[in-house]
Amino acid sequence: MQKITTQALSDSYQGALTFSNPLTDTISTDQFSAAYPEHPAWAVGPFRKDEALTFRQVDDWEDPTGIGWTADSIFNPSVIERDGKLYLFYRASPRKESVSSRIGVAVYDPEAGWQDNASNPVIYPTQDNEILGCEDPKVYQANGRYYMFYNGIWTIDSTDKPEGQDPAAYPLGEVGCDINVAVSDDLLHWEKLGLAVPHEVSRYWAKGAVIPRNARGEAVKIDGSYLMYLSEGCGGKTHVGRSDDLVNWTFEPQDYLDLGPLGGSLHEVACAIVVEDGAAGPRLVLDFFYGDVDGQFSAAQALYDLDAPFTQKEVHRGGSLAWGGLTQYAGTWMFAQGWDAPSGSREMYFYRAAGN
Repeated sequence: MQKITTQALSDSYQGALTFSNPLTDTISTDQFSAAYPEHPAWAVGPFRKDEALTFRQVDDWEDPTGIGWTADSIFNPSVIERDGKLYLFYRASPRKESVSSRIGVAVYDPEAGWQDNASNPVIYPTQDNEILGCEDPKVYQANGRYYMFYNGIWTIDSTDKPEGQDPAAYPLGEVGCDINVAVSDDLLHWEKLGLAVPHEVSRYWAKGAVIPRNARGEAVKIDGSYLMYLSEGCGGKTHVGRSDDLVNWTFEPQDYLDLGPLGGSLHEVACAIVVEDGAAGPRLVLDFFYGDVDGQFSAAQALYDLDAPFTQKEVHRGGSLAWGGLTQYAGTWMFAQGWDAPSGSREMYFYRAAGN
């Protein structure tokens, strides 16, 4: 693994400034959150923009790495409520979907509006496995604390050969993606704890870190354990992790999604929510990102019982792709995303579900 240095961070930043991807440049939240003729009662959505909650990041952050880093795009956030305020954790990148990202937080007070945290970034590259950036925060509350899972992007080199493992099972590409975990007591100051998914499971690439959470952003134990759905990487097999404390995890391969009724192929699981439904009891809804039969980026949701969290009951085209999770605020489910912001505008839009 390449060692993190100021020069390496500068090289990553300079490369990010020239990044462009015609596919991701055209991603729009509307294409995932659209209304469809069929809409089962268990599904959450469709979603429509709530202009009143739009966040605009105006000022550049101080750069603790000293390389002159700035951002022109913010996206893939996580939202959680605390004491009546919304905390918006967002990925800031030199270019949309580029490397060299950092994570910041802004706070919404219903009386005062948005305030970007003066100490941003709250998560930025300080470890070797973050040399190419820190991305896509997912924040959960549990045990009186807050837990953030985020992607650490790093450079794989020829020295990264796992001891006692079959080297052929670890393809040495150019970039690795780890899931790291950090903890906080106040949502503003974070302590990094390192890897959540070990390399013998991820094989140098894992995405997901989707933990079922309730409407308040609290992680929910299922059958006595916290569950983590992993979808991308891990040698091409979906995995599920179990933990008692959200820090220490054990993983095993687990098939939990069947795209047969939809067709296409899975890209990544976005979030999972436990929905309370009165006398009907709680249900588990998994929201995910996939490529449909025409190769178009699409969203969908799958339904599960809590006592069978890997046995899909139904699937519905139409979702949110709320990477950080859906949250209930002012009586409705909502999420945030910045994909539809004009280039360079650094805006984050909020979307609400009508009627649920």
